[in-house]
Amino acid sequence: MLKKRGQEPVARAKKNQAFTLLGEQVAPGQRRTFELEAAKLYTHSPLTINLEVVNGVESGPVLLVCAAIHGDELNGVEIVRQTLAKVDATQLRGTLIAVPVVNVFGFIHKSRYLPDRRDLNRCFPGSQRGSVAGRMANTFFNEVAMHCSHIIDLHTGAIHRTNLPQIRADLSNEETAKIANAFGTPAVINASLRNGSLRSEAAELGIPVITYEAGEALRFDPIAIAAGVQGVENVMRKLRMLRGKRVRKQAEPVIASSTSWIRAETDGIIRAQVSLGERVSKGQVLAYINSPLGDSECAILAPRSGIVIGQQTMPLVNEGDAIFHLAYFAHANSLVEQQLETFIDEISDMDDELKTPELNNE
Repeated sequence: MLKKRGQEPVARAKKNQAFTLLGEQVAPGQRRTFELEAAKLYTHSPLTINLEVVNGVESGPVLLVCAAIHGDELNGVEIVRQTLAKVDATQLRGTLIAVPVVNVFGFIHKSRYLPDRRDLNRCFPGSQRGSVAGRMANTFFNEVAMHCSHIIDLHTGAIHRTNLPQIRADLSNEETAKIANAFGTPAVINASLRNGSLRSEAAELGIPVITYEAGEALRFDPIAIAAGVQGVENVMRKLRMLRGKRVRKQAEPVIASSTSWIRAETDGIIRAQVSLGERVSKGQVLAYINSPLGDSECAILAPRSGIVIGQQTMPLVNEGDAIFHLAYFAHANSLVEQQLETFIDEISDMDDELKTPELNNE
């Protein structure tokens, strides 16, 4: 114990140990890149998942930050890159494992899916004797995810859909709720666990996982990326992996009680009347769907008052297509909308600040 005059005793920081992954060690205060063989191409060329381990000088949590489990979701790849560029191993408590691209097959082909058309995020924990997706899920889950104490899984909307920056988490778990609130998005979705997802299977092992959703597939969104980098830093500070510089005080996130997708009631060309993050009232017109000649028109109405947290970006729709994702809150929707506006303004102002070279203790 350390004690300064006139102060209560302060616990001495515990020195970290070498971190072992894939049979190799990373010494305290060091960083190392790894290549995890996940599959092979038809040519027998190995297809590897690249990752980096940053092992701090003091002991602490083991945080996994991973992206592109869906291969076309690119914002997370840039969030991981920027985070790695800013973290200093000599000023870190615990260990950071950063994986920019999990679904390397999908990433190469700019596709959400694997070659067998399976969704990797429905195949965890996988199987050594299963499909291509099942085998990749098994390799990543056993060789990487199981070695972590906390996980941040970075996602975007699907192709032709965009998401407002949001956290999805099972808030019934106290540790999960702690890091979900710390991330710093103004809205948190209390989302049930989906069988086969990384979030669900890690939770079965007692590993808290949050999913960050922001932007759309195959696009870089500066706001989504800046918010993600700041969010990862916020979580690392909450876990005491980083010290010193404090993040500015944030408003408490508002918890969505439920969400629902609003679907097209006819085929045609859609003209949206609301935008991402906008507050809508029950019965408000969200969009009009017209025929190409304009001789018919269908109004799409909000079934309840809420906030638009996701929407389709393609103006062509078929009957039944999901076109708007609404979140419903116990709080007044005006409060949520105000926090969203403040959040976007602050992230925009913070963008230059986030480009500083290191996250450190000074």
